Amino acid sequence: MTSREYNRIEGPAKKILERYLAEYPVKLGQLAKELGVSIKVSSMSTGVSGQIMKEDGNYTIRVNRHEARERQRFTIAHELSHFFLHKAVIDSSPDGIKDNVLYRSGEPERIEYEANRLAADIVMPMALVEQVLRDEFGGVVTEATIESLAARFQVSKAAMEIRLSTFAEA
Repeated sequence: MTSREYNRIEGPAKKILERYLAEYPVKLGQLAKELGVSIKVSSMSTGVSGQIMKEDGNYTIRVNRHEARERQRFTIAHELSHFFLHKAVIDSSPDGIKDNVLYRSGEPERIEYEANRLAADIVMPMALVEQVLRDEFGGVVTEATIESLAARFQVSKAAMEIRLSTFAEA
């Protein structure tokens, strides 16, 4: 099951995204590059995780170099989600969208929730999570299962736990 945000993506961008969701860990850098979005790992203010903005006609994601790699991956997926869903918001501000550690940007909460749901679909494609869970763990979720899946998808244990809880509800 994917989010309604995933279902809103259309056209060539969706075809590109679908190709990258076929294997894990999802290659976020290559995905961004193919979409024409550059990624820069930067020193950012304390409490700022990432930002997406338009610079010289191109989209650029900045991610805080001082955060854990798993956090950086989710931040990249979150900013790519803004690219897919909220270009008008990015384009309307000289600073684009800047997200703090709680993925709050000052924009309406709705767009942050949308970006978080789509980011989860991007870094932890449900079809792949379900397949690995079924094939390698017999569908049984334990602490060890969560840790193993988090490591494979290169996300935090907390993110995987949330992902599996939504799977259990489906």
